Amino acid sequence: MEALLKINSETCIACYACVRACPVKAIRVQTEKVKPEIIPERCIGCGSCVAVCGPGAIEIRNSKDELKKILGTGKKVAALVDPSIAGEFPDITDYRKFVQMLRTLGFHFIHEVAFGVDLVAREYGKLFKKTKGKYYLMSNDPVTVSFIEKYRPGLVPNLAPIIPPVAATAKVVRKIVGEEVALVHISPLIASKDEIRRFEGDSRIDLAITFVELRELFIEANIHETDLEYSDFDAPLGYKGSFFPVARGIIQAAGIEEELYRTPVITVEGEGMIDAIDEFEENIGTIKHHFNLFYKEFLMGRGTSAGGKRFLRQSQLIKYVDKRFKTLDIEAWSASMDEFEVLDLRCSFTSDDQSLPVPSESKLNKILKEIDQLKPSAVGCGACGYASCTDFAIAIAQGLAIPEMCNTYASKNRQDHIQSLKISNEKLAQAQDLLKKSERLAQKEKEAAREASEIVRRMLHKLPSMVVICDMNLKIIQTNNSFISMLGEDAREINEVVPGLAGADLKTLLPYNFYNLFTYVLAQNESITNRDIRHEGKLLNVSVFVIDKDKIVGAVIRDMSAPEVQKEEVVKRLNEVIDKNLGLAQQIGFILGEGTSEAERMLNSIIESYKPGKDQKDP
Repeated sequence: MEALLKINSETCIACYACVRACPVKAIRVQTEKVKPEIIPERCIGCGSCVAVCGPGAIEIRNSKDELKKILGTGKKVAALVDPSIAGEFPDITDYRKFVQMLRTLGFHFIHEVAFGVDLVAREYGKLFKKTKGKYYLMSNDPVTVSFIEKYRPGLVPNLAPIIPPVAATAKVVRKIVGEEVALVHISPLIASKDEIRRFEGDSRIDLAITFVELRELFIEANIHETDLEYSDFDAPLGYKGSFFPVARGIIQAAGIEEELYRTPVITVEGEGMIDAIDEFEENIGTIKHHFNLFYKEFLMGRGTSAGGKRFLRQSQLIKYVDKRFKTLDIEAWSASMDEFEVLDLRCSFTSDDQSLPVPSESKLNKILKEIDQLKPSAVGCGACGYASCTDFAIAIAQGLAIPEMCNTYASKNRQDHIQSLKISNEKLAQAQDLLKKSERLAQKEKEAAREASEIVRRMLHKLPSMVVICDMNLKIIQTNNSFISMLGEDAREINEVVPGLAGADLKTLLPYNFYNLFTYVLAQNESITNRDIRHEGKLLNVSVFVIDKDKIVGAVIRDMSAPEVQKEEVVKRLNEVIDKNLGLAQQIGFILGEGTSEAERMLNSIIESYKPGKDQKDP
């Protein structure tokens, strides 16, 4: 089953107000989760966290849909109504209109829990009269019972072995209507939603809803008292049990003496309930009284509408009870009390110890040192929600709290963090200055590189030799005008649209034997120099070289028919002939004698005639 209370992490602002309000510290805060979470097995259902949560992030398990299902089954359904209705529904002018509104909603039987209070009160009167030396904690408040079972298990035997009034009422209704009837408790407490799990057999209850949920159901069903006639509660009706919503109400219903020096019972309600239980445990041998305990009067339970005024509600309750007394048939009530005296109202309780191991002193000291509270002047402000710094340290060790919940620790960390941020900001500012300088330098270098690139591009276009650079797919990266001119008129027209023929495919511009030189160099990463190729009737001298291994190659192509190339090439090739044959000539010189020397002089004279810098003009 869904937990009674849970925190909506999207709505929660992690203010820890709920942690401070929880009397049993059933709300855990963990570093990795940041937002608090309710531990269901530790929760006693008091609803204190709900009351203090400003954003409304704590959600109560909704029972409206389940009630609609029960009412829609066609099964007979009875409502067990707590007498606190007088304080919750003052806007309904007559309680009989309220009863009819419940019937209109779909309930077949409407019974007031006040009669169950009368039965239980009688049992308490009997118990207190016959007890000899044993003192009891009255077990009418589910929050009190849950607290004792979970956090004071040693006192479980002192819980009065009497079922609560709503369970007694369930027994009465089943005896009248039959075992198959479905029972719904309409309660001022959210804890009632879990309390009903205790009840078995003829005291079992199918569902509990709060007064707040009942209001919402009336609105959803468009049910208004002005549209309805009167209808009364089904018998048996209650008598002084109607005072039950007030803490001392059940004492009056039991007819127990209330004068201070004669009463056997001490009544405590509110958060002082826990202190009262501790005193009972420590000093009952001296106190020698039974305790009537309520964490909160039912009249002001967490299942009632927020903002209700306690004494205003109390006055409304008194007026309601007075009105009921005037019309109550005392004889009929007395007869009903006699009729149902045979009911077994006994019960037992079981401990559900939720106490956690107390950490060692060394571990506590380590935590206290961490939060800077290991000193006589430890603040102990209680802002964390714990009674002392030591209790807070224990909670940290038990995994229920985190150091950041301590204001002193959080403030110190905040200052340290601010200082750290300041230093980081200064370093960041310095880094930004360096980055700006670096960006300016990079921009200058980029501009210089762009200028250099432009110079190289212009130089390429001025060269008489043809130059082309391409990528691994033989797509042109850059060319010069000489190469474009070699390709012809079509290439020049394309150059007007796409400067430098960038992206053009060499394979579509050159024949296979030509572009295959580029393919070879890319594949072998080995340059080719001075390869003669005939293209379009011209003899071209081609050198292809690697620029970027496996990626980019370039070529320099010379037209061998160009005058400047002819002179240079003749000189070059004559030098190659002389160098190649000089050795051979020297070997046979003794045969040819001076003839060889004369041939060498003739060749040198030819070479000199082609070298630049001579007085003769080029042909």
